[in-house]
Amino acid sequence: MPDDDALFRLTAISPLDGRYRNRLGRLRGRVSEFALMRYRLRVEIAWFIHLADCPAIAPLPPLTAEQRQAATAIWRAFDDAGAARVQQLEAQTNHDVKALEYYVKECVAGIAGLEGAVEFVHFACTSEDINNLAYGLMLTETRDQVLTPAMQRLTVTLARLAGPLTDVPMLSRTHGQAASPTTVGKELANVVARLGRLLEQVCSVAMLGKMNGAVGNYNAHVAAFPKVDWPALTRDFVEGLGLAFNPMTTQIEPHDYIAELLHAVSRFNQVVLDFDRDIWGYIALGTFK
Repeated sequence: MPDDDALFRLTAISPLDGRYRNRLGRLRGRVSEFALMRYRLRVEIAWFIHLADCPAIAPLPPLTAEQRQAATAIWRAFDDAGAARVQQLEAQTNHDVKALEYYVKECVAGIAGLEGAVEFVHFACTSEDINNLAYGLMLTETRDQVLTPAMQRLTVTLARLAGPLTDVPMLSRTHGQAASPTTVGKELANVVARLGRLLEQVCSVAMLGKMNGAVGNYNAHVAAFPKVDWPALTRDFVEGLGLAFNPMTTQIEPHDYIAELLHAVSRFNQVVLDFDRDIWGYIALGTFK
């Protein structure tokens, strides 16, 4: 009988969690269902703390150092048991973000002195307020901690190969036919230049976020606390998470930046594929053995 991990690979629906499971360990903590719960939880807690820091929201007093630490620990210490509780709540609500909201309220109610403040959890939020920021954090950390380091390693490795091979001659080809001479280093340098330019594009995509309510107009916010400068408060919040603030949205942040990011990654991968095919061709022609 195969072991549990081997059996999981064999019965997985997708090769990503099956055949290639061992290669994707760094992604499971960032793009899995559990990770999405944790990112959502992080946003919910951060928003609750941010509201408490606003003097104009008098019904929610500032948190003590102990309360702030305990609230932050809710998402930092989130584990399998917490995820299971969220799933239990979702079975009742049939709504994933609402289930998470109830979970946060349960946790906040357990912090001394905050029993009466639980209704400020998810205050004035539509589900997209939580989701768009959670996905923004997910994509930012995945790009910065997993994708771009791997892209940089590949680019640097090819650059290091190109230098010593600068004077090694090889026959060029145009239209598949023999052409003028070049060097191995020059051909590798071409690839390095292309990858470097596209890597810059991947890194430069601004990860956007919004926190402006059900239709993007701060309606509930202003109705409850009209003296608060909500655009400024939410800008500080979004930028405090490390995201770029998008002030102009409907109910949803339009996610154009996600398309920009994925297209940039796709273009980088296309250069890698082009390089792979060139190497395959050189091997087939006997240039490389």
